[in-house]
Amino acid sequence: TKHEKRLARDFGRKRFGDEGYAMEELVAELGAAFVCAGLALTPAPRAEHAAYIASWLKALKDDKRAIFAAAAHAQRAADYLAKFSTPEEAAEPEKQSAAA
Repeated sequence: TKHEKRLARDFGRKRFGDEGYAMEELVAELGAAFVCAGLALTPAPRAEHAAYIASWLKALKDDKRAIFAAAAHAQRAADYLAKFSTPEEAAEPEKQSAAA
C-alpha cells in the first residue's frame, strides 16, 4: 500500500537496515497483524521476520512516537485493503465466531 497510487507512504526507504526501510517493514507487519485479526486468522511466525527486529528496535528507540505512527499507517493500510473485500467476506469472521 506504499505506492503513490495507493496510500503514498514515504519513509525514505532505500535499503535493508536503514530507518526508512525498518519503518516500512514495521508498518507492513502491523498491518498484516491487523488484517489477520480482522479476519480471525492466526498466522504462523516466519523465521525471516526475526531479521527485521533489530532494525525495528533501533527505529523505535530513536523515536518514542514511532510505534504510534507505524500503527496509524498500518491501520490505514488495513482499512484500504478492507475496501476490496465483499460484504460477505467481511462477515465471515463474525459467522465463525458465532458458530464457536
